[in-house]
Amino acid sequence: MLQEYEKILVAIDGSSQAKKAFKKAVEVAKRNNAVLVLAHVVDTRAYQSFSTFDGSIADTARIEAKNTLKEYESYAKNEGLDNVKLVLEYGSPKVMIARQIPEAEGIDLIMLGATGLNAVERIFVGSVSEYVIRNAHCDVMIIRTDLNNKYTEQ
Repeated sequence: MLQEYEKILVAIDGSSQAKKAFKKAVEVAKRNNAVLVLAHVVDTRAYQSFSTFDGSIADTARIEAKNTLKEYESYAKNEGLDNVKLVLEYGSPKVMIARQIPEAEGIDLIMLGATGLNAVERIFVGSVSEYVIRNAHCDVMIIRTDLNNKYTEQ
């Protein structure tokens, strides 16, 4: 029996690696007639270091994330994928992507770029992709190549 996925989650963080994963996820979703769930998690830990929290910082992050998600949704729809859901959450990206969003949305495949934007976090706490691989309860696919299966540094 051929495995078909019904709900595919791709994490969007603005990195080139996440964009590769997104483009491949669009193609996988089309082949499987699956729902594509585009998720961005605003890392609230980043705001804990500000002694005087300015709410406009969070508002700016939220607006930028919504705009990015809408751009990705437009691309997916232009590529012929009609069933796209946007998810914007707040918290730890690792936990949200590995467990909370998949459980809430009934995800059966998570597609991630090999690395994201935050190099400092990778050094000290490990990458989001590493955490998701270890902790997700569904299949996880790490994307390293573009749509032509070519590896590029960007």
